[in-house]
Amino acid sequence: MEPIDSSLVDWSRAQFALTAMYHWLFVPLTLGLGVVMAIMETLYVRTGREFWKRTAQFWMKLFGINFAMGVATGIILEFEFGTNWSNYSWFVGDIFGAPLAIEGILAFFMESTFIAVMYFGWNKVSKRAHLASTWLTIIGATISAWWILVANAWMQHPVGMEFNPDTVRNEMVDFAAVAFSPVAVVKFCHTVSSSWVLGAVFVVGVSCWYLLRGRHREFALSSIRVAAWFGLFAALITAHTGHQSGRDIALYQPMKLAAAEGLYEGGTEQGLVLGGILRPGADWTAGSDDRFLLKVEMPYALSYLATHDLQGYVPGIRNLLEGGYKMPDGSVALSAEEMMKRGRVAIDALAKYRAASTPEEKAAALAVLRANFPWFGYGYLKSPGELVPSVPLTFYSFRIMVMLGGYFIVLFAGLLLLGQRVTRWKLVQLAVVLTIPLAWLASQAGWVVAEVGRQPWAIQGLLPNVAAISRLDVSSVQTTFYIFLALFTLLLVAELGIMGKAIAAGPETDSTSA
Repeated sequence: MEPIDSSLVDWSRAQFALTAMYHWLFVPLTLGLGVVMAIMETLYVRTGREFWKRTAQFWMKLFGINFAMGVATGIILEFEFGTNWSNYSWFVGDIFGAPLAIEGILAFFMESTFIAVMYFGWNKVSKRAHLASTWLTIIGATISAWWILVANAWMQHPVGMEFNPDTVRNEMVDFAAVAFSPVAVVKFCHTVSSSWVLGAVFVVGVSCWYLLRGRHREFALSSIRVAAWFGLFAALITAHTGHQSGRDIALYQPMKLAAAEGLYEGGTEQGLVLGGILRPGADWTAGSDDRFLLKVEMPYALSYLATHDLQGYVPGIRNLLEGGYKMPDGSVALSAEEMMKRGRVAIDALAKYRAASTPEEKAAALAVLRANFPWFGYGYLKSPGELVPSVPLTFYSFRIMVMLGGYFIVLFAGLLLLGQRVTRWKLVQLAVVLTIPLAWLASQAGWVVAEVGRQPWAIQGLLPNVAAISRLDVSSVQTTFYIFLALFTLLLVAELGIMGKAIAAGPETDSTSA
């Protein structure tokens, strides 16, 4: 096979990362703000107060602006699987395409249908029918997120499939295993609850901006109260599911966990790094020098997170490359060199199977292929060092995500304790306003950990990026990268401008709520 230009892999990854990160600017606000506005409309239906109707309509306006931008970037993102990652799409399209198809046919259709009633049906349907359409819109968006996250979770932990050597494709044999994988369930709960946190931060931040300006006091205080309770609930769920996600990573992606912790040499009774500074330029693939300039640990915490045992063994990067340690299932871990060797045997056996002219030759090649298929993807790697992701990027992103998650819990609890007294604390109001971009920073950092931490894999342990990309001219990918960068930036600037004007105009008011 003709070698792949490494710059093609890098530019293809950069283009997909660009699209995904811009798309994720809009999605979490849709999921979080949608629930907040639905809660406020529920209060309107239950109390009959026009105030809650106007409040819901204001947040609904911002939801609509953001929703449209999310759709535009999401469509481009899905097309890139076919344009830039065609080998990936061929190899696992029968599996990966199923949740995406369901998302488009069921979930997106559902939210697109009811969003029209939500915006244009205020005076055309009953209060309860309109409320139902609002909740069904956000439920549809959440179901849409479910299927997208099922697809992503399958890339992190492929299950429910069988390789067909005749078509050279992986085929789904257990839909339930794919759709309801424990990894998918935890990823969904963690991602959606963190999106709820972002939506709540946005609401309390905008509300505190009104307090700073001396405008819409009742609206702002009521919005803060609703969003703070909702945000605290969501932040606690996010923390719990984050712990569960850490356990899954320890089981299925130990290299990601080692990178996130800066753990080069593993062992028992491992501490969790609360904060630290990595040594610049450290070689994470070899050597034995200390790789930290400074670190603060919580004793035994990493061992407990990974194994639910304070004395549990956690492999580091060196251990994962060299193998030889006992795994949770009792087997002995293979070295990276041995897995690469077995992967090349599997690739060679597949070629022999397809070239075989007799049933006996096919059977012999197939037996070798099946025995070595678990390491198939490793056969495309050139050196063990390729298995180590960017440790600094993963390590620091993980700490940004966790520290901000803790800060959000304190923020929401503090706002609830202050209650109406928050109107006296200008510095608190300013701090809450400035927290708005931090919610996006935490959200993006979480995805950096999830995606950078699993490199070099397009599908964990099965297909590396180098074997997944389309064979394109590097210049073509570079050109479209810059086109998308300009397009998405214009969309973002447009959204910020439109939302800024809507926020500046404020909610509709009457004499009692101005």
